[in-house]
Amino acid sequence: MRPVLVNMLVICTGAGAPAAWGQSPDAAEARSGTREVAGTDEIIVTATVRPVKPLDASISATTLGERTILEAAPRTTAEIFRQLPGFHVEATGGEGNANISVRGLPLVSGGAKFVQLQEDGMPVMQFGDIAFGNADIFLRADATLAAIQAVRGGSASTLASNAPGGVINFLSKDGSEQGGVVVATAGLDYGEHRLDFDYGGPLSGTTRFNIGGFWREGTGTRDAGYTGNRGYQVKANITHEFAGGHVRFYAKRLDDRAIGYLPMPVSVSGTNDDPQYRSLPGFDIKADTAHSSYFPSSLGLDGDNRPYTTDIKDGMHPVVTSLGLEAVFDVSEGWELQERFRWSSIHGRFVSPFPAEIAGGQAMADAVGAQLTGTAGTYGLVNASGPRAGQAADGVLAMRTHLLNTEINDFGSFTNDLKLTRSFDQGAITAGYYKARQTIDMDWVWTSHLLEVKGDNAALLDVVDSRDSVLTRNGLYAYGVPFWGNCCQRSYDVRYDIDAPYLAAHYAKGGLTVDASLRYDHIAAKGSYAGTIQSAFDVDGNGTIEPVESSVSLIDNAHARPVDYSAGYVSWSVGANYHIHHDTAVFARVSRGGRANADRLLFGAVEADGSVRKADAVDHVEQYEAGVRYRSDPFELSVTAFHVRTDEQNYEATSQRFLDRVYKATGMEVEAAFRKGVLDVRAAATYTDSRIASDAITPANEGNRPRRQARLAYQVIPTLDFDSVRAGLNIVGRTRAYAQDNNQLVFPGFTQVNAFVSVRPVEKVTLSLAVNNLFDVLGFTEAEEGAISGAGVNYIRARSITGRTVSASVRYAF
Repeated sequence: MRPVLVNMLVICTGAGAPAAWGQSPDAAEARSGTREVAGTDEIIVTATVRPVKPLDASISATTLGERTILEAAPRTTAEIFRQLPGFHVEATGGEGNANISVRGLPLVSGGAKFVQLQEDGMPVMQFGDIAFGNADIFLRADATLAAIQAVRGGSASTLASNAPGGVINFLSKDGSEQGGVVVATAGLDYGEHRLDFDYGGPLSGTTRFNIGGFWREGTGTRDAGYTGNRGYQVKANITHEFAGGHVRFYAKRLDDRAIGYLPMPVSVSGTNDDPQYRSLPGFDIKADTAHSSYFPSSLGLDGDNRPYTTDIKDGMHPVVTSLGLEAVFDVSEGWELQERFRWSSIHGRFVSPFPAEIAGGQAMADAVGAQLTGTAGTYGLVNASGPRAGQAADGVLAMRTHLLNTEINDFGSFTNDLKLTRSFDQGAITAGYYKARQTIDMDWVWTSHLLEVKGDNAALLDVVDSRDSVLTRNGLYAYGVPFWGNCCQRSYDVRYDIDAPYLAAHYAKGGLTVDASLRYDHIAAKGSYAGTIQSAFDVDGNGTIEPVESSVSLIDNAHARPVDYSAGYVSWSVGANYHIHHDTAVFARVSRGGRANADRLLFGAVEADGSVRKADAVDHVEQYEAGVRYRSDPFELSVTAFHVRTDEQNYEATSQRFLDRVYKATGMEVEAAFRKGVLDVRAAATYTDSRIASDAITPANEGNRPRRQARLAYQVIPTLDFDSVRAGLNIVGRTRAYAQDNNQLVFPGFTQVNAFVSVRPVEKVTLSLAVNNLFDVLGFTEAEEGAISGAGVNYIRARSITGRTVSASVRYAF
């Protein structure tokens, strides 16, 4: 029997990105390095002191093997995470920029604050929610991926830093079996072409290697009017085994550009409790984007207040070079030493248009004209780009667009994890020391523009006065974001050092397994940050201060403020697992972990001397969980109940709001599977009852459900396997949720059906067809507005799932 519980959630998304990386399922299993064997034989190596079988574990873990990931055919790396039970994933941002939480923990800002993303057991970033630097932006799935393991709660609190909610770990192939694969994928109704490759095998009796990666190019699933997705990744490792251990070196190079999709305009009528969402004329919320070939670049200022032209086609542009080492030694009988090291050089850019306001063209022109001249009156609009440039733009719907433009100067990091384990007949004790450094060096250089609301290459708009004099500059009306109070020109360069000694103990006797772990994290932050000043400034250097240059947002580098603080916190976790039968086990665990806040404190929590209150520096998460697992052919079942409490300090850039809250959540995760003959059915559901327990800034929110949290999320995945032909569906859905914490505007529940079929006409060749969102349903994951007016049509800004798309792939295994 294949694993059907630990490889639980397949989302057959019909992708045009990593759509079909591997070879035939049998070959994939043979060389994955983590074979998809029966669930009782699967080994969990993530956030554990020692490898453990699921039925023996006192943690909640899921493994997605290579075959499961292949059939999921995700468009983007972020879409893979939707396969993980217990995790709430908003994967509507493109290749990266996903919002990830787990077990009701809040989504109060972008990224994955309480979840750590890892590659081969080492963090991609030390903090998962860096503003415009979410960890998933720097992570790509390709043909080198052997498996993904995810741990929810539990030992993630003590066996990783800043991960009290959980860990998602990408495990790479290591050349354990010789062979390779080449995969070509194309979007049939959207512009995307991708080539994946992987090859590995022995170099000698004791040495093996693996190398692979991808190259891609295309417009993406939402047509931006230009090639917005283009880049490559190469990963390699070499392993040498010897008596009593092994040494592995690995390297990675990622240089990829991908469109970052932000909230987009949509109309809403009806009531808050029963809203009717509709696409705007000329803008399909399921297929269009605000990106445009008529808005390819922007002239502004860089972090040193010098003129700089940004290429908007850069989108999310991570440039990553990583080197790593893994060494395991049996130093003497019963003693094992493990050393893991990872160094990364990271830089790049995040740039994408964000709709700050949607209004009729005349109202927008009058507002911007009054801002630039200081005189209220009637102003006009003309097209600033596109085939109608210079012509009047009467009757258009306009979008006040903030270009969220950030230069990632340096996100470099290094991580070292050294641990010594003493094993006994019935257990083990581990002592370790974790040392890490994360640099966050970034410039925010935002500008404001006017853009027509149109999905097929929208034009920029210029404002003209009564004498037809152009007041704006090629659609740009401000160097800065005056609509948000000129909040967001800033520069910061801060280094975060993390030191974390930890202890863990494991004991097993008969059917009982008990483990406990303790960790102390100390974080020290040093650096500086500079905010915004307003001044007249000749940006284009023509010797004249024009209306758009009369009040320019500059970075106040001359008065940079210090960052100099440290904080420490203790995490602990205790769990037990008991076999009540050879195929049935129960477990329970209680944990308390922490998450050190990083760059988001720079928006108002840092004192003049660089210090930070300890209450602001660290947020704590408490978790209680208990469950039962049953595994016996052909059926498997796992039920886990949980309760979570967390405090939260945060800042959200797009809404300009601070948060100081306590959240509580109680729920249950159910996973089930049945496999017999050609039929394989897998299902999962997560019920979460979450509440804002207290809110120091907005007490009216107390007792409300946190924004975007559905009570029920579910998946049903039926598959038929006829050896040379395999086909299946993935039915994934969620119940209704609230757009914001005020609990007014509702997101209706939705069910998305995806489908795939693969055929192996000859040995080693597989042809696949996949459809994402087969029935072209509409579903929202986030919105900026929290309420609408009951009268007429409202314009809001929201991110939706993409409509129906179809991809095809051919793969050759050798």
